Amino acid sequence: MKGRAPKTGYAREEFGPAWADVDRNGCDTRNDILARDLDGETFKPGTQNCVVTTGILADKYTGATINFVRGNTTSSAVQIDHLVALSDAWQKGAQQLSAEQRRQLANDPLNLMAADGPTNGAKGDKDAATWLPPNKGFRCEYVVRQTAVKAKYQLWATQAEHDAIAGILANCN
Repeated sequence: MKGRAPKTGYAREEFGPAWADVDRNGCDTRNDILARDLDGETFKPGTQNCVVTTGILADKYTGATINFVRGNTTSSAVQIDHLVALSDAWQKGAQQLSAEQRRQLANDPLNLMAADGPTNGAKGDKDAATWLPPNKGFRCEYVVRQTAVKAKYQLWATQAEHDAIAGILANCN
């Protein structure tokens, strides 16, 4: 455990281009996560089932069901969240990672989840000490995944974050 490092030098670009094809399956990470997390998904013809056009999200953050429809005014209803926000990661050790390690972190399916857009916006770059999913039934999985991501990339937690995570885990089955 440590305190937060300064946010100095943080930029999204420090984690590589958004939505790379890190697993080299021909699809960018955003579409990989949409395809994984949506039910009944459909794909844009001619994209080798890469570009998700519609689907239904059982949102873990809120418990709501959200219809995803790709489009300029509709895609934001479902966003891809970094469970450990990149800004938070930067302040808790990611600035010491190599550029490739940061790219992996930004595109790691363990750290990514399709989520309700407004709820993801409210979360922003907060950690578990300052934000938890409104759906209490998902909080255990949420902090377990955050902890797994932080361990995988050797990121640390603040004391307040540690205490919040411990409090959640104490009530998990």
